[in-house]
Order: sequence, then structure tokens, then C-alpha cells
Amino acid sequence: MQSPIGTHQDEEKAIQTAVISESPALNSALPPEGGLRGWLCCAGGSLGLFATLGFLNAIGIFQTTYQETLLKDYSPSDISWIFTIQLALIWAPGSLFGRIVDAYGPRPVMLPCTFLCLFSLCMTSLSTEYYQIILAQGIGYGLGAGGIFTTSLVCVSQWFVKQRGLALGITVAGSSIGGVVFPFFLQLVMEDVGFNGMVRYTALFIGIALVGAFFLLSARLPPRKWDSEIAWIDFKLFKNRGFAFYALGSYFVMWGLWAPFDYLPSMAQMSGMSDSLALYLIAICCFPFRTNYPGHIGDKVGYFNIIVASAFLSCIAILCLWLPFDYHSSNAGLIVFAVAYGFFSGAFVSIMMPCCAKSGRLETLGRQIGTYQGVIAISTLTGLPIMGAILGRQHDSTYMGMQVFAIVTMFLGFVFLLVSRNVLAAAHGTWKY
Repeated sequence: MQSPIGTHQDEEKAIQTAVISESPALNSALPPEGGLRGWLCCAGGSLGLFATLGFLNAIGIFQTTYQETLLKDYSPSDISWIFTIQLALIWAPGSLFGRIVDAYGPRPVMLPCTFLCLFSLCMTSLSTEYYQIILAQGIGYGLGAGGIFTTSLVCVSQWFVKQRGLALGITVAGSSIGGVVFPFFLQLVMEDVGFNGMVRYTALFIGIALVGAFFLLSARLPPRKWDSEIAWIDFKLFKNRGFAFYALGSYFVMWGLWAPFDYLPSMAQMSGMSDSLALYLIAICCFPFRTNYPGHIGDKVGYFNIIVASAFLSCIAILCLWLPFDYHSSNAGLIVFAVAYGFFSGAFVSIMMPCCAKSGRLETLGRQIGTYQGVIAISTLTGLPIMGAILGRQHDSTYMGMQVFAIVTMFLGFVFLLVSRNVLAAAHGTWKY
């Protein structure tokens, strides 16, 4: 009897439609596993994530700069709302943008979202009040980046099945490259032209990358008719234990995962590290190879095995390498932590969507990914402000409470992910899941 979750062969036929779309029975042939257009699309997706998620990887620089200059009268928790809104909007509108790409292709999403990203950054450079930065950098840029993020993943996934882990890993590597490039770029340009000038030059830099993404991204599948009856979010999916535990585990991991990216530079500066080295810790966290290999390895040994291990090791990195910094400060220790945590957390982020695609039934693929994105949006919307509030309760003098929060939530996430992996592996009768 066929597994209620579906066979691996059936899944490969279903996943090809898109990462974020409803997947009915397909009449088209299987993807060519790349080809020139497929790999060019992969390059375009990498550029798209370089300019969006890669830029957001540098939130620690903005957090530190705002705390010291423009928003020095606001608490770290208040400032973190700027970036948590950005992160939430990367995920929240995924269902909408994915369905638009399915119905009309990538360009009706890419064009307005590119304009919105550039316009929002220009408005950020003119902002002088907290609410203005929230509107421009938080909501405006976050919404535009969300459209480009979703479009990149949808288009790349249409060109690959057997190598989709590798292809999506290469695509997500664009965000890691951005996480390395932007801290250096922002710091060097800001020293020459100041903060506002730096934001304008960043808009130009991002605009060049997004123009490349606009022309390289392409959809393999023909447009499909817009189906207004398809549910955006389906809470009935949580009756599936494999999906429910996976969504819950991801929620808890993402609650704590962004803590080092936001607060590591300011913590390092407070401990006496030079400003330039403290800001470059983000670049060290985001070295590109952290996202290239997990998907490729997951194609061979199972995506869930990779994501469970990466969640556990990310938690251990905070516990064993970052938490002790409160007792014994060391520049070398922080650099080692940045390398280790960057690798493990990058593996987690790069494998999230392939795992989601394997966590439920084929006939509900689009709804389960849309629902999953909603869960992640809530997690990213609340995690950083909670940790900022904990930091504020400790009078910004110690990061221990925030670190413990991240450790506990990520360990809970690991436990739920492990349960999900065991449920799904048992249903498929294989450990390679």
C-alpha cells in the first residue's frame, strides 16, 4: 500500500512545480535537471538572494549604528523591530507571490519588488525618525525583498528535481556571499560618506544585482490559471504529525537563530573589540560555503537528517562557544564562534524549504508551504524583540539572558524536529529522510 505521504518518485514529480505553489497532477515532462537556462536561473536566484537575504544578514551593523547614533534614545528591543519586520516579510507573503509567479511568471513580481527595495532604501537615507525607518527599511524593503526571495526559490525549483538540494543550496549561497560582502561594503563606505550616503550607495549596489536577477530568472512551466479557491493557510494540515512537529520545531529554532546576527557586533564592542573587527564578525558568520553543501549532502542522506543535526549543533555552538564569553572575553573565541555558528545555522536555513516540501502530503504541497511560511513569519517577527526586551531588563549590561533564551528555544526546536524526522522516516521505511 502506498504511503500516505507519497513515494519519493511521486514527490519528485510534484516538487518540480514550485516551492510555493499548489501542485496538482502534472502533464509536463520532468525538468531537464538544469541545462543552460536552468543554471542561468540558478545564478539569477543567487543574485536575488544576495541583494535581499544577504543584505539582511548585515542587520547587526544597522543595529549597532542606530544604537550609537540616530536612535540612541531607543532601546535595543525597539530598534530590533525594524529588522524583525524585515525578516517576517521575507516569509509572510510567500503564498501570494508564489501564486503570482505561477499564474503570470516571475517578472510581474520582480519589477515592482525591485523598485520597492530601491525606493525604500532611498527613503531610509532620508529618514530621521523611528517611525520613518520602520516604514521604509522595515516594511517597504522587507516586502520587496520577500517578493524577490520567493520568486528566486520558485523559479529555481522548477528546473531541478534530483539536484534540487544542490541547486537551492547554490541559490541560497547568494545570501551568504551577501552576508560577507555587505559588512565590508557598509563599513568602508560609511567611513567615507557617512551613514546616509552609505545607504544610497547600497541602493545602487543592490539595484545592479537585482537587474541581473531580473533578466536571468525564468519560469520553466507555462502559466497556470489563477485558482481563487485554493486556501492560503490551512490549519487542518497540523493534523499531519510529521508536518506539525516540523513546523513547531522550525518555529522554536528560528526564534533564537538570529540572535548572533543582530547582537554579536554590539556585544563584541562592549567587551573591547575594535569597531571594525566587531562588525566584520557578521561577515565571518556568513562565509559562502556554509550553504553550498548541506542541500547536496541532503540529496544523498536525507534532508531531515541534515536539518536535525544543524539545529542541534547551532544550539551547542551558542552554549559552548558564545555563552562562556560572558565569563571570559576573548577576540579569538568570538571569531571561532562566528565560524562555527555561521556554518551550522547556514546549513539549517538552506535546507528549510526542501524539508518542508517532504513533510506532508503531495496534494497539499502548496498549502503546507504557505502555512509553513506563515509560522516562520510569526517566529521571526517575535524572536528579536523578545531577546531585545530581555537585554533591556538586564540594563544592556549582560547578554546572558538573551543567550539562554536562544539556547532553550533552539534546543526545544531540535527536539521537535527530531520527532518529525522519526515520524516521517518511519512512514517511509528508511533512515535517509
